[in-house]
Parts: sequence; structure tokens; C-alpha cells
Amino acid sequence: MRLTILAVLALLLAACGSKISAENFERIQNGMTQKEVVALLGEPTETNSVSIGGLSGGMATWREGNTVISVQFVNDKVQAKQLSREAPGPK
Repeated sequence: MRLTILAVLALLLAACGSKISAENFERIQNGMTQKEVVALLGEPTETNSVSIGGLSGGMATWREGNTVISVQFVNDKVQAKQLSREAPGPK
């Protein structure tokens, strides 16, 4: 019984430690810099960028488990964000 309780508590603590969460997604605000978002979520899993005529933009994506946070940046500022939950793969 004690071992089961400890295992459940360990799983709960591990889940609370995730930076890729709905709570942190809500903290991302338009106008934040990419550096501020990375400080909140950690290094992104994927990035892409483009620069055209004085404008630079890109997207950064963070994935953990089935949770995905995508953030679009224009001139290093958040312009849009999206939170999604991917369906688990087939078993």
C-alpha cells in the first residue's frame, strides 16, 4: 500500500514539473520575445524561420507526450499561439 502511494505521488510530481502545459500556454502573451517564451517553456522541439525585406518571422514548436504548443513570431515577438493535444498512436 505504501509503495503504491509513493508511486502515485512520484507520477503526480513528474506531471507537475512539465513546462509544456496548458497553464504555461496561457502565460504566453502577444508581444513577448522569443527569449521570454523559451525561458517559460524551455528550448523548442522544432523551429523554422524566414526573413524577407526587413521582416523576420518563424514558428517554434514544443512537444511533450501528446501536448503540442506552437508559437508564431514576427520580428522576435509573439503574434499567435496554439495548444493542441495529439491523439495517442495505435497500440
